[in-house]
Amino acid sequence: MEPVFCVLTGIFLTVAVYLLLSKSIIRMLLGVAILGNAVNLLIFTSGRIMREVPPVIGAGFDVPTGATANPLPQALILTAIVISFSFFAFLLVLAWRAYSVLGTDNTEAMRVAEPDDVLPPPLGY
Repeated sequence: MEPVFCVLTGIFLTVAVYLLLSKSIIRMLLGVAILGNAVNLLIFTSGRIMREVPPVIGAGFDVPTGATANPLPQALILTAIVISFSFFAFLLVLAWRAYSVLGTDNTEAMRVAEPDDVLPPPLGY
């Protein structure tokens, strides 16, 4: 089962990088969301996915008696989901504000600091 998740993580990372290299802000936002999911899947896969071995210590024991799954990646993923959702919401509001002010979601057209009709500054003195 773990090799399937490794391949799926690679596909997610590939799609995320492809979308992040786009010029459209909406595609970039989707790339950030998919990248977060890929990282979560990578952490989840590194925690040894096994149905036979739960991350639970039996009643009456202080330490595990046998092999157990690592619960730390699962806790990290829960935290990462909350953080990535809030980060995505912030980026979505930022993109909406940029679109409403500039009227486009193309990053090439958003170059307000370097307009096309202005000459570039001198390169030497």
